[in-house]
Amino acid sequence: MNEIKLTQFSHGGGCGCKIAPGVLSKLLATMPAGVVPPDLLVGTDTADDAAVYRLNDRQAIVATTDFFTPIVDNPHDFGRIAATNALSDVYAMGATPILALAVVGMPLDKLPPEVIGEILKGGADVCRDAGIPVAGGHSIDVLEPIYGLVGLGVVDPAKVKTNAGARDGDMLVLSKPLGIGILSAGLKKGLLSADGYAQMIRWTTTLNRAGALLADIDGVHAVTDVTGFGLAGHLLEMCRGSKLGAEVHLDALPVIEEAAALVREGIATGASTRNWASYGSDVVLPADAAEWQRKLITDPQTSGGLLIACAPEALESVQTAIVATQGAPGTVVGRMQAGRPLLHVA
Repeated sequence: MNEIKLTQFSHGGGCGCKIAPGVLSKLLATMPAGVVPPDLLVGTDTADDAAVYRLNDRQAIVATTDFFTPIVDNPHDFGRIAATNALSDVYAMGATPILALAVVGMPLDKLPPEVIGEILKGGADVCRDAGIPVAGGHSIDVLEPIYGLVGLGVVDPAKVKTNAGARDGDMLVLSKPLGIGILSAGLKKGLLSADGYAQMIRWTTTLNRAGALLADIDGVHAVTDVTGFGLAGHLLEMCRGSKLGAEVHLDALPVIEEAAALVREGIATGASTRNWASYGSDVVLPADAAEWQRKLITDPQTSGGLLIACAPEALESVQTAIVATQGAPGTVVGRMQAGRPLLHVA
């Protein structure tokens, strides 16, 4: 089992295999207008992390799905990462997960049952840690391995956190460091050290539990999770939804140490370039910005952190929630500001 490299079966890995945002926008534009019931609180309008449907005055269902091809070779780690990433969308809405359904596609002629079983076990282990069952799912025989979850959660309709409620002057807090895409590129090239791999697994399997606590903090105005479109892409979605601009500071960005070294050596994913092609016209970089810095803010994060827009007076409560759930504080990386929905990088 250890001789099988899962990444050899996929042309992309993790959230780096997402369809580029520019292409996705064109595809979604072809969809006919659907039924929008009044109880659908969050749909497709703001490219948010999950759908939210109000059941009554005190309960709303949060529904999301997320799956991808292998980002690592270890099957158990792949399952853990994919499940953690999928549940992140539930937490990002301020919700508490209640159950999951498995989404499974495997090349049955290439992967033995014990490898597939380890992938499923990894996902189930994460769901158990989150306190929820894997209550069903669907499986197909495909050319590339894919695994993920449908995640369902519950939240008070009055406490839903979307990516569209940020306010001028809000501080931007990132709960996890950047660099997962860069580390995955290094892994594929055989350049990632054992410590670098350990850091990659640590962060990609850390549940964004803080999101459920953020629902009770009044000064938290917007939340999203940073995944395949990179920090810049998901922050721009927040800007557009909130009708504001944003500023981030390069020297404030938290970066996994080995990722910082690798990106300076030119190691990055193809998704980083595709991300920039999709939204780079809405990013204002310093004149002296290096290419590696651009690759950092567009680096696709698999199971990345929460990006939180909060009032300055709520910062302490936000940090308390992050520390309580992941053991380390988040990092203030910038702020929201009045103006066109552009990202200014300083």
